[in-house]
Amino acid sequence: MSLRVIKQGLLTSVQDLGRRGFQKYGVIVSGAMDSYSLRIANLLVGNDENEAGLEITLMGPLLQVEKDCVVAITGGDLSPAVNGEAIPMWKPIFVKKGSTIKFGQCKRGCRAYLTIKGGFQLEKVLESKSTYLRGEIGGFKGRALKEGDELHFAHVLNERPSFLSQNIGEGAITSQWSVHYEKFVPIANNDSIRVVHGSQFDFFSSKSQQEFTEKPFKVSTQSDRMGYRMEGPSLQLKEAKELLSEAVSQGSIQVPPDGNPIILLADRQTTGGYPKIAQVITTDLPLIAQKKPGESVTFTYVSLKEAEKLYLEKEQELYKLKMGILLASKKLE
Repeated sequence: MSLRVIKQGLLTSVQDLGRRGFQKYGVIVSGAMDSYSLRIANLLVGNDENEAGLEITLMGPLLQVEKDCVVAITGGDLSPAVNGEAIPMWKPIFVKKGSTIKFGQCKRGCRAYLTIKGGFQLEKVLESKSTYLRGEIGGFKGRALKEGDELHFAHVLNERPSFLSQNIGEGAITSQWSVHYEKFVPIANNDSIRVVHGSQFDFFSSKSQQEFTEKPFKVSTQSDRMGYRMEGPSLQLKEAKELLSEAVSQGSIQVPPDGNPIILLADRQTTGGYPKIAQVITTDLPLIAQKKPGESVTFTYVSLKEAEKLYLEKEQELYKLKMGILLASKKLE
């Protein structure tokens, strides 16, 4: 074994970037709710961006490290610690054999991501290691991790990388460099979510169109990886309509008859028949994924051209980060 679960926490599952290319067969995508944080966590430890890591929600697990490893923790700040000593996020960290990784108070955000250099030794299901919890496929036995589970590393670390040189406690060593997370996932104090018009925007009354962007919505406790139910002004159609089901994507905002919108997320269904008032832009999907139940959001419309521009800028920043990490690693070796 390489990583053993001592305490399971609230909800920890294995996720990569999702099960792509199978929606036409009715297979959902799954994958990380906050894909930017997972991608960066993988880059920090030298993995491919699509390697699977642990998605840790609100209350994290207690993990026993059975072999030396390099880890990175990104996303929401759940107060990670090694052997009781707080460790920094958004940095590669060498964790010694026999150490424990524990998560505490949720200070910021909702979901943290933990990656291991080399990844976990797990079988792919339909070309992905992601866990689809309701379908019980992928990941570790198709379910969330629980006490006693043992995850094996796919890569054996023979020696500590030389660029990891700063001691931060008895069980951990980190590098001098890190990622400025606010540039990629600005979790703190960000309630504004940018959207483009949905396919059925014009079906909604002018009052509903106006209130959608002028009034705040709150994330309901009836929210999960499939979708976030929002509480706020009731959104109504101009007139009752019967719609044919059509394809949906991550970030589609459907409005059922009760008028409370639902933001479809990682474990969304493949098709939906409710009218869609808006679509969360790709660059803001991590922001909604890091919202906790009870927190408020406001929606702001942008043009499709602006959404594409923001996406390309973010991807360019990630590419620069990838090249920067590669150069920094080689320089410090």
